[in-house]
Amino acid sequence: MHGYGVMVAAHPAPAIDHRNLEVHMPRQLNAYLSFDGNCAEAMRWYADVLGARVDALITYGDAPGCDAMPPADAGRIMHAYLVHDDFSLMAGDTPPGVPYAGVQGVMLALTVETVAEAERIFNALADRGEIRMPMAETFWATRFGMVVDRFGVPWGVSGEPKEMGASA
Repeated sequence: MHGYGVMVAAHPAPAIDHRNLEVHMPRQLNAYLSFDGNCAEAMRWYADVLGARVDALITYGDAPGCDAMPPADAGRIMHAYLVHDDFSLMAGDTPPGVPYAGVQGVMLALTVETVAEAERIFNALADRGEIRMPMAETFWATRFGMVVDRFGVPWGVSGEPKEMGASA
């Protein structure tokens, strides 16, 4: 399971005293993206672009306690988990009835070892997306660029990191 847990809102059994319940999950910080019905498509595409795998795609219709989910919403993704040896990414479609505001105020920053890999990923993310800053040399990387992908997710891609303090 790669050290993650899925928490599902459900009605607790009355015999359990939740005040004394201890949950042991490893401390980690993960990006959790929201989508508007296209989470599964986005996560499969990210897996392909990033050389990762989708470990979980749980729909609202398949989740415990969601038996009365309207058929139009049952196929939306409640929780998706993408795994790579170096990172993980979580996501889901907004819950039924919750307006989708898009991805705002955040950028996924990805650093890879080589310029070639950075350019490959940047170009894939830019396909049907919007380049905000073309790939160029910076003081921290031989190549860096910013793009908003076809799903509205902002990315900053760095390739071939430089030693801090080295001149550009």
